[in-house]
Amino acid sequence: MAGLVPSGIDEIGLVPGSHVCAFYRGDTDRDRLLSGYLGAGLTAGDKCICVVDSANTAERLEALPGAVGEPGPYTGQLDIHLPESTYLAGGEFTTSDMLTFWTEGMVKAEVEGYSFCRLVGEMTWALRDAPGVEHLVGYESELNRVTACYPVVVLCLYDLDRFSGEVVVNIVKTHPQVLIQGILVENPYYVGPDEFLRSASPVPASPAPASPRSASA
Repeated sequence: MAGLVPSGIDEIGLVPGSHVCAFYRGDTDRDRLLSGYLGAGLTAGDKCICVVDSANTAERLEALPGAVGEPGPYTGQLDIHLPESTYLAGGEFTTSDMLTFWTEGMVKAEVEGYSFCRLVGEMTWALRDAPGVEHLVGYESELNRVTACYPVVVLCLYDLDRFSGEVVVNIVKTHPQVLIQGILVENPYYVGPDEFLRSASPVPASPAPASPRSASA
């Protein structure tokens, strides 16, 4: 696929191979990003593979036009998963298993006749107390090797109200592009996988400190 891919978000176009860190605040903002991005993929005829952090969010996405239901041009086009069968399959996170999950999904899509994929992961699963989540940042860096090899765009969703500043800083370094407040930024702080992984050490995905507002909610 040549040219820009419509993201479905604020009229932003993405270059094939893009691995974007999308920051948001709260469920409403997350749902807007997911609906726009996946809705654009369904309209374009892309294979869409999505991992969200709750069954409620999955149910909302199933209501997207063409996502599931009666046979039509988009039937089977959107695959929705939860962390328990993907990021945390077997009760722990491993980078190799998750990279294999994405790769196998894209290979299957090609066999099914799709010429382009869009992937999206809601990353709040990493705030759970599960083995292996300290390797989140290394995984994000390695994912760049995958995106470089396939006709794909990838969106990783991070809630700024829930992730600590330390994690956010490291996450930014692993994404060539950052989407924040409707603006897509070519990331000057991006570090390629080879360089990043030479210097990085595992960092737990600790939650952000509670603000006075959230503490009293």
